[in-house]
Amino acid sequence: MSLTDVIDGTRQAVQTDRHNAAVSFSVDHALAANTATVVDVRVRDHAFTVDEPPALGGTDQAANPVEYALAALGSCQVITYQFWAARLGIPLDGVRVKVDGDLDLHGFFGFDESTRPGFSDVRVTVELDGPAAPEVYEQLRRAVDEHCPVLDLFRNQTPVTTTVR
Repeated sequence: MSLTDVIDGTRQAVQTDRHNAAVSFSVDHALAANTATVVDVRVRDHAFTVDEPPALGGTDQAANPVEYALAALGSCQVITYQFWAARLGIPLDGVRVKVDGDLDLHGFFGFDESTRPGFSDVRVTVELDGPAAPEVYEQLRRAVDEHCPVLDLFRNQTPVTTTVR
């Protein structure tokens, strides 16, 4: 099934019933047995591991949470570029995205309560390959920036509720 088929099918389903546009995602996490930093993650029928580098007390068995956050942003950018190129009819032969982020550990460790525990700066570099003119790819970039869900998470505050049981 092509991306345009997905777009058309989704448009029809949502026009039929607006509630068809609402989706929810769920991810389960558990500290791995006999570890201090290794987390086992389950997403639908997929599993992966999260850890910290030794400098942060981990065993470096996998990427850490902020690296996965950057990976989520970069992956979402690649997918959103593909999606919007198809939607706008823009030829696109390839997409490469690099995401860099700066984080000050004063916030995470509580050494300075005025320092954010999260990223102070995130930089996204996108390389697009294709035959269209640069201004066409600039139009595509604007569409992606307006519609990328993970970019929206980085740019805008999202309500979060935490319940401890």
